[in-house]
Amino acid sequence: MKRTFQPNNHRKAKKQGFRARMKEHANVLKSRRKKGRKNLINTK
Repeated sequence: MKRTFQPNNHRKAKKQGFRARMKEHANVLKSRRKKGRKNLINTK
């Protein structure tokens, strides 16, 4: 039997990923700086 949730990482990244958030709100980086993030952009 097939499970109900079939995760698709590419689709999720396009909807909820960092670049998608940057497109919608330019203040993503600002909020990350304010939080004191070690890395502003998450790279693998």
